[in-house]
Amino acid sequence: MRTGIGYDVHPLIKGRKLILGGVNIPYPMGLMGHSDADVLVHSIGDALLGAAGKRDIGFFFPDTKSEYEGISSLLLLRKILIILRKERFKINNLDATIVAQEPKLSPYIPQMKENIARVLEIDVKQIGIKATSPEGLGFLGEKKGICCWAIASIREQKQGGCQDAS
Repeated sequence: MRTGIGYDVHPLIKGRKLILGGVNIPYPMGLMGHSDADVLVHSIGDALLGAAGKRDIGFFFPDTKSEYEGISSLLLLRKILIILRKERFKINNLDATIVAQEPKLSPYIPQMKENIARVLEIDVKQIGIKATSPEGLGFLGEKKGICCWAIASIREQKQGGCQDAS
């Protein structure tokens, strides 16, 4: 068993869509970033990469490469799954907490979980996503940004033969 932690934060700006977990959330501002700036998916990607002993998402998908400009973070997450599979890792579970003053995110969480589960080819029951408010504190409470913390648990698959049932 291996565990990794991921964190991401992006500022909110006008003129961008707010995308979290691959869901386009109606809101007058969106997250600024080179890709779609999906802090939920970025933090999950970093947690998975960390659990596998790899470098961060920015190393694999740098903002200096035009091919990643505006890209869906779910596509990047799929590429992370390929990295994990090459190393023979299987995902046990994911858990994430999004911190945002606004908008209310709970109505969108089931679709976020479905999107992430589909891309990673795991059951939605293996994913926990929560949203919390910073209660008006700091730049997050001032509606200047959104952040997310994530943790991932993975295990190495044994080669050939019977697999351990534990």
